[in-house]
Amino acid sequence: MRIEVSRDVFRLAQVFTISRGSRTEAQVLSVSLSDGAHRGWGECVPYARYGETLDSVTAEIEGLPADITRQALYDLLPAGAARNAVDCALWDLEAKRAGKRAWELAGLAAPGPEITAYTLSLDTPEAMQAQAAQHGHRPLLKIKLGTPDDMPRLEAVRKGAPEARIIVDANEGWSAEVYADLAPHLVRLGVQLVEQPLPAGEDDALIGMERPVPVCADESCHDRASLPGLKGKYDVVNIKLDKTGGLTEALALREAALAEGYGVMVGCMVGSSLAMAPATLVAQGAAVVDLDGPLLLAEDRDEPLIFDDAGVHPPRAELWG
Repeated sequence: MRIEVSRDVFRLAQVFTISRGSRTEAQVLSVSLSDGAHRGWGECVPYARYGETLDSVTAEIEGLPADITRQALYDLLPAGAARNAVDCALWDLEAKRAGKRAWELAGLAAPGPEITAYTLSLDTPEAMQAQAAQHGHRPLLKIKLGTPDDMPRLEAVRKGAPEARIIVDANEGWSAEVYADLAPHLVRLGVQLVEQPLPAGEDDALIGMERPVPVCADESCHDRASLPGLKGKYDVVNIKLDKTGGLTEALALREAALAEGYGVMVGCMVGSSLAMAPATLVAQGAAVVDLDGPLLLAEDRDEPLIFDDAGVHPPRAELWG
């Protein structure tokens, strides 16, 4: 089998800012696996927060043996972007070899569309109110926050989108004191979920703290091995394939998290429809779906996912799976 890795750049529709910085493009790695008769595809987004670079992830993928299988992959690579792209490419290849859809191979029911959040970039209160008003027709908005001065932003977004459901992502940007001060206002403004309010290494402060709004683990939850460390801190886990290291572990994490009583959110890095496609299988029935990466792009894959009033639709076979 031949393994190929390429770097692709997708321009963003506008500058995208979170508490850790801004970007104007999405830089992704695309992986192709070919057996001569069939070709499977996968995409990953290396993330500096987890010590990944385009070069380091490329080297991990290129170091794999040509006869790699999904089972062997989990022995050779840790959870992360490299394993994700290869795992998803293997699922795609297996589906094409079998003449079936990936969801059939996984023993899942036929997937349908799921309502997805639309993310508002971190900005001034005035700019965020304008963003909220522009997208207030969407049923679910996700607000990027994570500074000590977020109350005016929250108020502005709610004013701009009075009818939308709202979730908040602090990207580890708050202290325990800031979060405690904001919590009653989150309730007042109808916020339904808060992602990762505290840094992953400091989230023990959540133990025993009142959580009037459900708190979701993002940077604190990567794969099933993360679950024991979340007890007493979080109500929901955010499953992202670039963290789990692929669809295989993402499906297993979903099952384990639900069994332990956690709600499930399915999220993404900023990537193309190819990166979102496998995640749509994990997103079926999730409490919160945040697979809006392609909506933030100015350009996408040739066979993009369909987004409409019903939500994000599963991929056509021409794209993946």
